[in-house]
Amino acid sequence: MHWRERYKEWLQQLPENDNLRVQLSDIQQDGHHLEDCFYKDLEFGTGGMRGIIGPGTNRMNIYTVRKLAAGLADYIKIQGNDAMNRGVAISYDSRHLSREFAEEVAKVLGYQGIKSYLFDSLHPTPLLSFAVRHIGAFAGIMITASHNPPEYNGLKVYGEDGAQLPPSAAEVIVSYMEQAGSELQIGTRPLEELEVNNLLEWIGEEVDQAYLDRLKEIQLRFEVNKSNLSIVFTGLHGTGTAIAEKAFNALGYPNIIYVEEQAVPDPQFTTVTSPNPEEKEAFNLAVKYGKKYSADLLLATDPDADRLGVAVKKQNEEYQLLTGNQIGAILIHYILEQRKLAGTLPENGVILKTIVTTDLARSIAERYGIETKDTLTGFKFIAENIQSYNTTNEKKFLFGYEESYGFLVSDFVRDKDAIQAAVLVAEAAAYYRQQQQSLLEILGNLFDQYGYHKEITKSIKLEGKDGAEKINQIMDEFRQNTPKTLGLLKVKRFEDYRSGEAKNLLTREHSTLSLPTSDVLKYILEDGSWVCIRPSGTEPKIKFYIGVKDESKESTEEKVTHLEKDILNRAII
Repeated sequence: MHWRERYKEWLQQLPENDNLRVQLSDIQQDGHHLEDCFYKDLEFGTGGMRGIIGPGTNRMNIYTVRKLAAGLADYIKIQGNDAMNRGVAISYDSRHLSREFAEEVAKVLGYQGIKSYLFDSLHPTPLLSFAVRHIGAFAGIMITASHNPPEYNGLKVYGEDGAQLPPSAAEVIVSYMEQAGSELQIGTRPLEELEVNNLLEWIGEEVDQAYLDRLKEIQLRFEVNKSNLSIVFTGLHGTGTAIAEKAFNALGYPNIIYVEEQAVPDPQFTTVTSPNPEEKEAFNLAVKYGKKYSADLLLATDPDADRLGVAVKKQNEEYQLLTGNQIGAILIHYILEQRKLAGTLPENGVILKTIVTTDLARSIAERYGIETKDTLTGFKFIAENIQSYNTTNEKKFLFGYEESYGFLVSDFVRDKDAIQAAVLVAEAAAYYRQQQQSLLEILGNLFDQYGYHKEITKSIKLEGKDGAEKINQIMDEFRQNTPKTLGLLKVKRFEDYRSGEAKNLLTREHSTLSLPTSDVLKYILEDGSWVCIRPSGTEPKIKFYIGVKDESKESTEEKVTHLEKDILNRAII
């Protein structure tokens, strides 16, 4: 159906008092805007379905949410009555319409005879992942747009293992969505009716306590002195503060200061430009609190509390924001060091990371005789490996992470968990403080031992239909015209994850990649540095990742600068 026909269908079928109909009327003279609202259906990406809130098939609204819920319902129904009775756990964050979208999912599932377990208040992504397995649900839904701007919302779908659905299952749900017909005609049942018919159950405190009980198990040094460590925590107006406060209390941290202005859920994220703990600006208020209370550590979680940012006090009383790669390296070092000291380091242990995450992780793990395995970008691929290991007992999962500030310490959750990461960062900081060392000094020691590593990510934002076409053009250009050099360095190996093929440009040898197909390109350079290019699965962006290792900070940063300039110049089409 042409986008204009879809637009007319919505105008004809939406109720007169529907706010979405009013919004469509307001933009009826803006053909470019209308086309972007209707030219396609909102798509599944690496993190589910995510988009701008508004009217249209390419927007987040109750009708597009209902259509996805209908596709999920059909997927569950073909699994049989047991799957329908086990039902779906549903949670939501602090964004605009998150609660409404969560309820709409339950209404659609209930209409199809499928039970829902809906959190009675906003809860973070890791709690949703935990709840799926804790209550034995067949699937899960998290309403969130992670760290996107306020005008966005989204929806992530989880399988019975508590992990985001792999591509194969997502494709089946998409096929059912396509068969569901018009999103405007999806059937629903009132929540009150669902409760009476035992198709809706509210959950909350009991799941929280079960999660906290498991959280206590990840401690490696129970005896560490936690009283001489001062921490400022901010949830950046999202879901993190409430559960973090419970977690720090349960684990006995007495000196946690919460950023009051950001402890209250706020869909506009009014005190920050972006609720993204990867960005220095998001720490502005935390830094003020840190200086006021002379805090050793600043911790920040994104709106759905699956990503953690960390800043450490320097000797000059200023704070240094760590990168996701650096946080992960410190945690890997701490985990392996403490397990070795305690005699609990398994011979078949494994670290899981994505192909765009620092190689420093591998160097640290090798020293302890631990394997590091790469996955595609997207934490569901890390979770997929965890599930496989638990089934076969082939390997023992020790830690998983990705450069974008996502970490998992223990697999009782099967997605990124900023709360797990926060309490372990706090423990590591407390332990090293007793050794008269800060986390910055530990990081410096790692660079001295394994070489100076630096990784950066650069993104080009290209919105709308034209932007999507531009991203495809850039990917095609890099794919069809493989650079022989990048940043003054020869390209040694070219990996195309869409074709599943790799080529050594120096020897002309071809090989097959072992990971699943994905629209990703990676270039390995002659000195071991690398560049990776991929479209974002959650935002209208194309992303460029650069990883460099050299003997000094100065030489490493020089190489990064050359690579960044070269790669971005080539991206101009």
